[in-house]
Amino acid sequence: MSDPSYLSAAELSSVGTPTLWGVTIAGVLALLVLDFLVTRRPHEVSMREAIGWSAFYIALPLAFGAWVWNRYDSELGVQYLTGYLVEKSLSVDNLFVFMLLLAAFAVPAVLAQRVLLYGIAGALVLRAVFIALGAAALETLDFAFLLFAIILVATAVKLLRDALTGHQQEVDINRMRSVRLLRRFMPVTDEYQGTRMTVRQGGRRALTPLALVVVAVLATDVVFAVDSVPAVYGITEDPYLVFATNAFALLGLRALYFVLHAALSRLVHLSYGLAIILAFIGLKLGLHWAHGIWKGVPEIPTLASLGVIIGILVVVTLTSLRATKQGQPRERETVAERA
Repeated sequence: MSDPSYLSAAELSSVGTPTLWGVTIAGVLALLVLDFLVTRRPHEVSMREAIGWSAFYIALPLAFGAWVWNRYDSELGVQYLTGYLVEKSLSVDNLFVFMLLLAAFAVPAVLAQRVLLYGIAGALVLRAVFIALGAAALETLDFAFLLFAIILVATAVKLLRDALTGHQQEVDINRMRSVRLLRRFMPVTDEYQGTRMTVRQGGRRALTPLALVVVAVLATDVVFAVDSVPAVYGITEDPYLVFATNAFALLGLRALYFVLHAALSRLVHLSYGLAIILAFIGLKLGLHWAHGIWKGVPEIPTLASLGVIIGILVVVTLTSLRATKQGQPRERETVAERA
């Protein structure tokens, strides 16, 4: 029997008080400013530096998760940790795409972390926008959970199709819509000019290759925001926790890129794992929507979701390492059509 009360839009509950939101946003901005200060003088990142920053950006969200667990309850703590794990997994796919773009644009090693930082800052802004839109949809649309489920399942199907077709690891810069659009309006210099994005050349303003790669990275951020925000809303309906999981997952990407640079090329089955995870969360959202109408429809507990996600990630990591050890070809997708 249907529940008429569910047919009206739900009011979202959140632990995010104005003070907590203000402190969190201020903290995120402070960390971004710190990262920009660290990269103000372009330099190649040593493994010691990358590991140190990565350890910091892993310890920080885990400490925050412990605070959520103790301050509120174990249910919210599990929701936060599960959402963070999902977002961190999706961010690794972000890193692979960033790696392809940096290679395709021949970004000098000393500028790589500055490009990554622009990408992370852009991703944070886009995620904030999509999180706000997602919260508004959940409060005003009766079928928002079903819509999110459809988006995730469609994304999972696309990821699986791309993985099965075995696209080669290449980026065709000339096919990128964002790059073609910029070149139509402004000339582009042949050489990088440090961290400058524009220079005056022949009496007119011209873009540097750095501007092109930053725009390409930001274009891919849009694609990943569409995937990741519905995914974490499938774990928790609290907009504050959704923002916190996204922010913590993204902030450490600059350092994590240099730690995982070599390992990323070996995660050949990651797309399969992410496709399964997104499809699973889509199923969880669909069941949650159906449960609100028909109480007999079962729901998937968050703790069970955490176990499934960890299991999938462990399996695809082990199978990827085994496949690359045996010399099997890579099966990662090109990003030419995504940007």
